[in-house]
Amino acid sequence: MSTSRPVDLADLVGRIASRARDGELVEVFASRSDGVSVIAHEGEVESFTISHGEAIGVRVVAGGREGFASAGTLDDDVVATLLDEARENATFAEIDPHAGVAEPDGFEPPALCLFDEAVPRTGRHDKIRLALDLESATKSAHPAICGVRQATYGDHWGEAAVANSLGVQAAGSVSSCHIGVAAMASDGTMTTIASSVDAGRDPSKLDVEKVARDAAHRAARILGAAPVPTRRLPVVFEPRKTAVLVGLVLDMLSGEMVTKGRSPFTDRLDHTIASEALTIVDDPTDPDSLGADTHDGEGLACRRNLLVDRGRLVGFLHNSTTARRFGCRSNACALRGARSLPGVGAHAPHVEPGEGDLESLISSLDEGFLVQSLVGLHSGVNPISGDFSVGAEGLLIRDGSVAEPVREVTLASTLQRVLMDVMAVGADLEYLPDGSVVPTVVIGEMTLAGR
Repeated sequence: MSTSRPVDLADLVGRIASRARDGELVEVFASRSDGVSVIAHEGEVESFTISHGEAIGVRVVAGGREGFASAGTLDDDVVATLLDEARENATFAEIDPHAGVAEPDGFEPPALCLFDEAVPRTGRHDKIRLALDLESATKSAHPAICGVRQATYGDHWGEAAVANSLGVQAAGSVSSCHIGVAAMASDGTMTTIASSVDAGRDPSKLDVEKVARDAAHRAARILGAAPVPTRRLPVVFEPRKTAVLVGLVLDMLSGEMVTKGRSPFTDRLDHTIASEALTIVDDPTDPDSLGADTHDGEGLACRRNLLVDRGRLVGFLHNSTTARRFGCRSNACALRGARSLPGVGAHAPHVEPGEGDLESLISSLDEGFLVQSLVGLHSGVNPISGDFSVGAEGLLIRDGSVAEPVREVTLASTLQRVLMDVMAVGADLEYLPDGSVVPTVVIGEMTLAGR
């Protein structure tokens, strides 16, 4: 039977964690969230969805055996059974000497306010209007635009709490919203599609006109694209594509991958793995990043983690389990939902800025390739060897200016070589919806395989 009043999540997880028996570790994570999703098409609301979810997960570690049980409800009668279910599940697990929960480490959480009342307070009609206005603005943003695949508005707000039997306890609330559009352009012989998004914590600050112009410009500029002969040349990654590149690298710096020997950087700590121009940080303490957070998925205080310092690898991403395997302490990089065990990852990837912006960096090149989109990342990147071979489209750069559009080409190298060949890092930091804070990056040379 559902409770009539919202459950106090911090109280709930604390009560269950306190029921740990002697020789047993218990961790509890619970969350509650709401959200709205709007899709606009041809001036009409194609769909309007309101979502509400709540969940809880209980982890038990006893004798090196780990058990987990979760539920998609906070109803009392369901929650009451989870601890015993997790205990029973642990009896089936293999012994892992590194299994356990997070230990208190004395770090203070960053003072962040990640919840804005504007998201739940904004009315449904205003949220619908954002999606409809975005579609309309995109259609009129460029003469070549022939349609809009869809325009969307989405948001999310909620709270979460975690506690364990060693005394770690944390709780917090968060909200965010975003708009996005996929614009279609045509020159009569071909149709191209390009997308753009904006995200933040206040719907009224989402920039409809900017997103519409950006999507339309990107779709139009790639019209007439064709394959080009294979060559090696400098490659420019604008901020949103730099985020993709950095994300691939951070996956390989995950403690999970490193401790299992599935990363090309496993034995490279304190070695030079990149150009001196490149410094990569995971910084969830930046209040302007949508990846900002006060605590990680195991309840430890988030902190700024320096990973690559002017080309030298100085750290990996760890939760408490991978840290024990590696022989160090967790640096609060546990990511999770209530219905899953803690994984490992970056909260808010950040590349330290250099000099210049996209335009000035392009103007510095005699020739090059500006990446607009990458395809086949999942199949084209080997996370163990670092081999990188993905489809791309974009624009050639000639004599310091963008030239003809290109498609059906492949960018090929290894991520290790790409990192060492970082030639320039811009100062044009862009805050992206995925929490990344990254600038334009120029790679000195990659293979552009075409016809």
